[in-house]
Amino acid sequence: MTSPAAAITAYWDAAAPGFDDEPDHGLKATHTRAAWADLLTAWLPTDPADVLDVGCGTGSLSELIAQAGHRVTGVDLAPRMVEAARAKLTAAQLPGRFLVGDAAAPPTGQEKFDVLLSRHLVWTLPDPHAALREWAGRIRHGGLLILVEGRWREAGQKDVPYVVGADTLPWYGGIAADDLADAVRPLVSDVRTEPLSADAALWGGPVTDERYALIARI
Repeated sequence: MTSPAAAITAYWDAAAPGFDDEPDHGLKATHTRAAWADLLTAWLPTDPADVLDVGCGTGSLSELIAQAGHRVTGVDLAPRMVEAARAKLTAAQLPGRFLVGDAAAPPTGQEKFDVLLSRHLVWTLPDPHAALREWAGRIRHGGLLILVEGRWREAGQKDVPYVVGADTLPWYGGIAADDLADAVRPLVSDVRTEPLSADAALWGGPVTDERYALIARI
């Protein structure tokens, strides 16, 4: 029997070739790419920083981070996602380090970062509270935890899980901004959330679900 972790890895590996076809994944449209670049500029430090992009996927945000002059490390569970991320930054002639591993426990040893960034990841985690504690511990004092998340479906809505057992995950379907802030607050010195649903440029078109960024200082 295939383990849940193996099934999840296989799913995202299979998704890698077409992952960038989604407007907010590939950031191919000029206005979508510019919208994300503007957000990252507003959130990230002005000076060059060490940024850990967990669940980096095909590296679209990592590329923008590197373009802004930061030192980026990307981690993803799916080897084909990591291959795509490496190829993307190489093609753009940008530096970046990409590692295959569990985003909930990044394989970066005792290394600390100025910023840990994650987008659309926490709903996939078997123990999101443990991941949040782990992530907070990877950030230097005064650094930032930035989570771009959302509530993808109304509670109780019927749906077929993307892999068998995924619907048993604690935050399957996403988590509301207030609830995520409550989970993060004991780990940080301050936290705020920024609504993102209304900015259609970020998503390649209008969305009706809750999408937001959580920005917390360690």
